[in-house]
Amino acid sequence: MRKSIENLAGRKLTGGRKLANRIRRKSEIDRYPNEATVGTTDIVTRRVRGANVKAAFKTVEFANVMDPEAKKATKSKILNVTKNPANRDYERRGVVSKGAIIETEAGSALVTSRPGQNGVVNAVLIKAKQ
Repeated sequence: MRKSIENLAGRKLTGGRKLANRIRRKSEIDRYPNEATVGTTDIVTRRVRGANVKAAFKTVEFANVMDPEAKKATKSKILNVTKNPANRDYERRGVVSKGAIIETEAGSALVTSRPGQNGVVNAVLIKAKQ
């Protein structure tokens, strides 16, 4: 069952009931996080507050890798996730999130975008493959 982020009802300090003065908004529903893993590209879209649409990766195959020395961006295939400081379990499962270090065809790269929310993987090259 989906939980709501905001607790609208609840109890007073005396133990009496508090009644919510409004109903829950659709945008307040807590969802499972989109954890993008390495694989064939699969995008999920969902409606968010203000009738806007968020595109998120379920699985991702390519990344836009920026080479700071050459000042050029290239589309590179993601080979695997080498390190993810956000969560050790993410590292084991190969989840691509912001701050993760991925191994690409161009070399090792640091992810700078949020693939679970933006629907794009942007990365900065750490060291080129030679």
